[in-house]
Amino acid sequence: MLALAGHTQSEGAYARAIKKHRRHYKKEFLKEERSPLDRAGVKELRFFPPDERYRVSCTFERTPDAEAFDMATYSGITKPYVKYGAATFQLKGQTLRLAVYQSLQLRQMPMYRDYLFIPFKDPTNGEETYGGGRYMDIRMSDIRDGELTLDFNKAYNPYCAYSDGYNCPIPPEENHLDIPVEAGEMGYKKHE
Repeated sequence: MLALAGHTQSEGAYARAIKKHRRHYKKEFLKEERSPLDRAGVKELRFFPPDERYRVSCTFERTPDAEAFDMATYSGITKPYVKYGAATFQLKGQTLRLAVYQSLQLRQMPMYRDYLFIPFKDPTNGEETYGGGRYMDIRMSDIRDGELTLDFNKAYNPYCAYSDGYNCPIPPEENHLDIPVEAGEMGYKKHE
């Protein structure tokens, strides 16, 4: 009985941490001058309930010799990226792999030099989640000794999910997952 109570307490702490993360995420929309959402729009944001099963431990393999490429965006322009590495993990009994990218534009800016980007698609797109896919961000410092933790509960929609006029990267085919990821941000209510 004590073990069960401890497990519930741990789950409660995790759910609180995700809720705190989401409050911060919503506040960022109100701070960003190019934000597609105002206060009323932010209230329409929806998320799957926090689910710790979508917080996965990964092995990380660096790709130091990867060449830069132009990642397509939904607006038709391209943005320069390089594949920084790949994360391999288990989810729902399957071994999955996601490429991790670095923006060559952000790499030039000291405050964003260590930012890494994981755009992905999954079978929930166009149903429960935005049709264009979702994103996750990590920092180089999140990778330690070839290991990384990814938390799909922190997956978010690109600005294109809320409004036109943004250059949102299209998740490359290598980051199309075959299993549904029922975690993170859901589709935007006003667009249904």
